[in-house]
Amino acid sequence: MSLNKNLHQAKREKNDEFYTQLTDIEKELHHYSQHFRDKTVYCNCDDSKASQFFQYFWKKFRSLGLKKLVTTCYKNNDPESFSLHMSKDSAGLSVSKNGGRRVSHELLGTEDFPLKGDGDFRSEECIEILKQADIVVTNPPFSLLREYVAQLMEYDKRFLIVGNMNAISYKEIFPLIQSNKMWLGITPKGRDMLFDVRSEYAEELKATKKEGSAYRIVEGVIKGRLGNAAWFTNLDHKRRHEPLILYKRYNSEDYPVYDNYDAINVDKTKDIPKDYDGAMGVPISFLDKYNPEQFEILSANDLRRNKQTPIKPHGLIKDKDGSIGGQPKYVRIVIRKRNVQS
Repeated sequence: MSLNKNLHQAKREKNDEFYTQLTDIEKELHHYSQHFRDKTVYCNCDDSKASQFFQYFWKKFRSLGLKKLVTTCYKNNDPESFSLHMSKDSAGLSVSKNGGRRVSHELLGTEDFPLKGDGDFRSEECIEILKQADIVVTNPPFSLLREYVAQLMEYDKRFLIVGNMNAISYKEIFPLIQSNKMWLGITPKGRDMLFDVRSEYAEELKATKKEGSAYRIVEGVIKGRLGNAAWFTNLDHKRRHEPLILYKRYNSEDYPVYDNYDAINVDKTKDIPKDYDGAMGVPISFLDKYNPEQFEILSANDLRRNKQTPIKPHGLIKDKDGSIGGQPKYVRIVIRKRNVQS
């Protein structure tokens, strides 16, 4: 039985039909060049005939100093599947330094290989390929992100993937961010990412959605727009070590305490007070500026002011329990400064 029964629900939700553009890949990946030298990169949700991730690594195989590049993707005959290319058989592609195809003045060997199953990233044969890889880079199905990240963690893989920003509040994801096993990439959150979409879905967007909101037209081509897409990684980058400059001072009027948590509320990341050393609830957008040497992320469950406040599996201040004076606030991450500025 196929492991992809959830894909049918995913396609109906239209959450998985977004294919990362080369321009967005280039903007993000060039910050990680030092991580790829002599490494095997696995793109396990990518058809080599359509994937821009494959194109990026194929063109930069020599300059990045890759050891090997492998791609596999889910295949079926469902015309409404989010796969751009349908085939009766699933297949992968392997690129290595051996062989006879010349790219960027270096001889590269390419090998198409059949898969026994449907190419599901959770299948045994794809997991065997995963075990041999050093770094995984792809845009996995958004609806399967929990399972996808869990697999990466199980096999202790380095990765750089695209996901939905909302995943930060998942009970399976936020603890990884809190423990610095996973963090956000370089591309600032709030910056729109445009994605290639299936032609049928493009027409549906044009007919039912507003241009500039759900989609944009670029050189006559309809592109899906996601303002909440984000890069997730455990590859270190220099920006996560840049200190956040703080200039505000604490006062009880501007920084009220939550009704149910022993922490003050901070509405904007730039307004984090420089002279407060206690727990603070900050917007999720704080993760764009998160420096683990400057701040630590706490669990809101440890700051409950009474036992009636339910324990949240994700450890965030969220929902009706995250109120001030009875008025709910948006989702908050609880942080504390490691070193108080004088």
